[in-house]
Amino acid sequence: MGRMVALLRAVNVGGRKLPMAELRALCAELGWTDVATYIQSGNVVFSADASPQEAETALEAVVAKTWGYDAPAVVRTAPQWAALPASNPFPDVGEAEPNRLMLLVSKDPPADGAAETIEARATAGERVRASGGALWFHYPHGAGTSKLTPSLIDRAVGSPGTARNWRTVQTLLGMLG
Repeated sequence: MGRMVALLRAVNVGGRKLPMAELRALCAELGWTDVATYIQSGNVVFSADASPQEAETALEAVVAKTWGYDAPAVVRTAPQWAALPASNPFPDVGEAEPNRLMLLVSKDPPADGAAETIEARATAGERVRASGGALWFHYPHGAGTSKLTPSLIDRAVGSPGTARNWRTVQTLLGMLG
């Protein structure tokens, strides 16, 4: 049984409620153990005898069945997650402004040239780099002011993804034990 991190996209925003206590209970019903969540944005750390893809499919199905909406899930094993912080191309930003550095993980590896395509649309000093099988975003003025939309990012990447700030990346790593 391996430790994993699951990230749900776009939960507890825009009326898409998903209580974390209920999510933990449903994950346990899937046979997952040592289930823990972090904040209200769909971050789940757990142990399961499943591949990441099997876990993604099961989690997406339980969210759709229970709450009635599609929420893409991205799952990484503990070793995969542990490798991500080391691939951070903006370590200075992570140290100085952890809330302005975002890691985007996607279902499939980002398409070649995705970072360049997205950065070509960036404004106000925003930077995008591909590293470690993921995309890293530096938003000097905060992600909330960015014109880089989820649909633009998904098109460039080639599959759905979800982003977490540096502090959350580090916290989830710690939760993996």
